Amino acid sequence: MKLFLRDQSPLIAVYLAQLLVITYIYRLDGYRNTAISLYAGLLSGCLLVGYLAYRYITNRAFYNRLEEPLASMEEFTGGTQSTPLAESLQQLLKSQLRHYKTELNQYKHKIETQIHFINQWVHQMKTPLSVIYLMVQDEDEPRFTAIGDEVDRLKKGLETVLYTARLDTFEHDFHVEALDLEAVVRSVTSHQKRLFIRKRVFPVIRMEGAMTVHSDEKWLSFVLTQLITNAVRYTVRENRHIHFHGSSRGPDTVLEIRDEGVGIPASDLPRVFDAYFTGENGRSFQESTGMGLYLAKQICGKLGHRIELESAAGEGTVVRILF
Repeated sequence: MKLFLRDQSPLIAVYLAQLLVITYIYRLDGYRNTAISLYAGLLSGCLLVGYLAYRYITNRAFYNRLEEPLASMEEFTGGTQSTPLAESLQQLLKSQLRHYKTELNQYKHKIETQIHFINQWVHQMKTPLSVIYLMVQDEDEPRFTAIGDEVDRLKKGLETVLYTARLDTFEHDFHVEALDLEAVVRSVTSHQKRLFIRKRVFPVIRMEGAMTVHSDEKWLSFVLTQLITNAVRYTVRENRHIHFHGSSRGPDTVLEIRDEGVGIPASDLPRVFDAYFTGENGRSFQESTGMGLYLAKQICGKLGHRIELESAAGEGTVVRILF
């Protein structure tokens, strides 16, 4: 109703103006019967009200549609009352919707093609990296050790690219099963032994009994790898520990990962899970990408897990995954 009144307000204003003009002209001509003038104005007003009522009734659905936002695109094609204005606008909007869907599908196809290319490229790059790693793993010279470390960093970078590209199609690439939490943690820490050795940081694993969680081993291992990489990267002193503690909290199984690193300033804590956010530590540690905690948060959310983080500058960081 409000939209209808705003739409018809110019007509009402013109009608009142012309009524005043006609009445004034009659008075200039010497006709001064006020009662007749008021009666004529009343009849004319009734005609205007009747016309507006007819217009509102015939276009009520049209105005209601304009006032109420659509809950989904499916509602867009719903019909309105068959008035020329409503039908013309509906046809125009349908035409625009078709163009929009066409362009959207084109962009979607481009993105899917790009993701497919990235997946293929990452897998192709893994082969030469594996060959380089095999060539240097039995060599004891420092330069070969350095090459192995750089290969390890390249592999992690490629994994990050691959999992980031797959995140939007997560539903097509996961398998939930019952996992032994301690076995998963030990497997991931074993794969990261070069990182631990290079930084002279040692993992300490403590589980309060046998713990089984339901998750996807591949995605969960990637999350743990990201958390371990962050924990080791921000542990600047040697001979420190990364603590893995599994426990129960009510109905939840909790895996706590605690480092003895530099910690996170309080001002950065609200944004640590934002994409590409590196904060103050990112200025001191040039390898920071700001994607590790973001990916961990997104993947845990898709797996139905929760992730918590506590930290204080100079006191280390604690990350908890709640299954």
